[in-house]
Amino acid sequence: MPVLGTGFFFGYSISPQTLTARSFAQARQNTQVAIPQSFIQELLSRVDVVDIVGRYVQLKKGGANFMGLCPFHGEKSPSFTVSPSKQFFHCFGCGKNGNAIGFLMEHAGMGFVEAVQDLANQVGLQVPQDDISPAERERQAQQKQKQATLTDVLEKAGDSYRKQLKTAQHAIDYLKKRGVSGEVCKRFGLGYAPAGWHGLASVFPEYDNPQLEESGLVIVSEEDKRRYDRFRDRLMFPIRNVKGECIGFGGRVFGDEKPKYLNSPETPVFHKGRELYGLFEARQALRDMGYALVTEGYMDVVALAQLGFANAVATLGTACTPDHVQKLFRFTEAVVFSFDGDGAGRRAARKALDAALPLATDTRSIKFLFLPAEHDPDSFIREFGSEAFARYVGDATPLSRFLIEAASDGCDLGQTEGRAHMASNARPLWSLLPDGVLKRQLLSEIAALAQLDSRDLSEIWAKEAARTAPARPRTAATPAHDAPPLGEQPPAWDAPPAWEHGGSWSDMGGLSAPAPDYPPSGYSQGGFSNHSAPQGAGQNAYGQSSGWRGNRQQGFGRDKKPWGRNKGSEWNPPPLGPRVTPGTRTDQAARLLMAHMEFMEELTHEDFDALTHSTEAHGALFRWLEAQFTESGPRSWAVLREQLKGLPQQPLAEKLMNSVHAQPEGELDELRVELRGVLNRILIEHIKQQITQTIQSMSTDPSATQRLRDLYARQQTLDQQMRNLPSSS
Repeated sequence: MPVLGTGFFFGYSISPQTLTARSFAQARQNTQVAIPQSFIQELLSRVDVVDIVGRYVQLKKGGANFMGLCPFHGEKSPSFTVSPSKQFFHCFGCGKNGNAIGFLMEHAGMGFVEAVQDLANQVGLQVPQDDISPAERERQAQQKQKQATLTDVLEKAGDSYRKQLKTAQHAIDYLKKRGVSGEVCKRFGLGYAPAGWHGLASVFPEYDNPQLEESGLVIVSEEDKRRYDRFRDRLMFPIRNVKGECIGFGGRVFGDEKPKYLNSPETPVFHKGRELYGLFEARQALRDMGYALVTEGYMDVVALAQLGFANAVATLGTACTPDHVQKLFRFTEAVVFSFDGDGAGRRAARKALDAALPLATDTRSIKFLFLPAEHDPDSFIREFGSEAFARYVGDATPLSRFLIEAASDGCDLGQTEGRAHMASNARPLWSLLPDGVLKRQLLSEIAALAQLDSRDLSEIWAKEAARTAPARPRTAATPAHDAPPLGEQPPAWDAPPAWEHGGSWSDMGGLSAPAPDYPPSGYSQGGFSNHSAPQGAGQNAYGQSSGWRGNRQQGFGRDKKPWGRNKGSEWNPPPLGPRVTPGTRTDQAARLLMAHMEFMEELTHEDFDALTHSTEAHGALFRWLEAQFTESGPRSWAVLREQLKGLPQQPLAEKLMNSVHAQPEGELDELRVELRGVLNRILIEHIKQQITQTIQSMSTDPSATQRLRDLYARQQTLDQQMRNLPSSS
């Protein structure tokens, strides 16, 4: 890695003048990858900035340079120039300028390394990475090749779906009913998946190609290994990454069938927790309109684009994640989350708040829009008009106000206890904010609501944070105060007191005084005659346990204990009956999901990942449930039981559903809360394991410190969610 100095920025040997301001700042954030300056120079000498920019902007020759409308701000007269001789672009309107790398980072939203790799691939260069082994480099090359192959397969399927739409009249009628024009359909690449079980067999002659399953287009039955199309009789929405490559699909039914939306599964190229539907299509609109509008469904994005809000994007059937928010901030400094005004919308907004708080710097704007319960964005605009919706967006709740509203939920601020409760709720949320003016102003606002001085509140919170911080793991250098010295074994549970071997009373933690007479008064061979221990028995002078558990007096014998019904006899404890093993949280999650399979729709990617990585048997069961739910929607336990017959998952499933704790009872809302509590506890345990591993790697991994902060922040968020649940499981 080059030595840091003029022209070197955390491993990137490149001048800041070659990047735009934002892309240069992003390059500074990537501290773990070293790309030599010589490679950057060679790469820039092989690519033509005119070709790179020309893929996104219509350029016309104007003298020695090329001219076009600036992609970074709205304009009617071209002020954007690209110089072939200098390999540089510059806009005289907004001032944006840079080279080919800077253009991809600013316009396509790529990270620095991603932009370098994209350009290198175009000219056939291999990005040097001196800090990895040849085997790892080979593995990365194979993974990249696999990803390229899978996107080719998905693109081919997308072409077929688009052709099918032209002859699918009921799909066309649905789009017309929703007011979607042919131009918007073409822009988003909408298509139609036929109703047959093997529609893609005509597109891919080798229907048994493993890549069809790996890309999520085909499902292979676990029972008889038969293959069939995942998407059948659905309106198809291609999901594209920021480079415009198809990485997955979303399919929507035309009626009330369940599930209404069906996504591609997790694949090597598609991760729901990282991608946003419509982001590729919305890039220019994000810059023109100055903000991103995050909605809850594909159809919202398409309908809003039709109605003049082309800056809309949507999460892919999962809660908003920090990755989503970070990706949006590559294109804009303002984000508005749009949710329904009902309880589910408020819960989704809380998850978005948790994801956005760590990224809410002083220069960014984050707002929350709650529509009336009877409206989605499409219906609201059609009833009240685009201007009314734009005003609604302008009046959306700022992050600071929503944080206080969330902390105050259920708290009576007119009572001292209510204000204290609000302040306690606010602490973990406020702690997620990056340091800055916003964070300090919010501290003052929360303190004012709690009727405290901000310094007092800050001191209280600091003490609370120290009290609840996870304990540092013990090492050989810091043994527990009550642990035996290194190399020694702890005394046996029935070992005699130290003075029996000549030790002093002070050795046992008491004061320097003669050892008391034993046995004490009132004690017989059968125990204390009054059935109670004498005052101070088993304690030192400070009332602390001395570790004494009964002296072996003469006459008892070395193998006889001074208690029990048969005085002086051998002590033979009665045999214990079989102990019922309590169910684990993973067991309870499985029971709830099998008893109420509709809850599968509410699992986040993080939930599902934690469940499938519990035990091998549980993981296989959860994956089977997900496949069944994806294929046919929710089913009753009776149906699932029949389908499980003969499968490897059958023994575990029947054991769980036939046990004492099977068939959870209660109202659906109560069971949802119970499941959420169980899942959060599983996630918290998973995070604690990661925290331990991260602490152990801090001496060798420079990125461990930041990862540890992120893990603590995530744990705090989950702890807060647990406190906010109506009841815990």
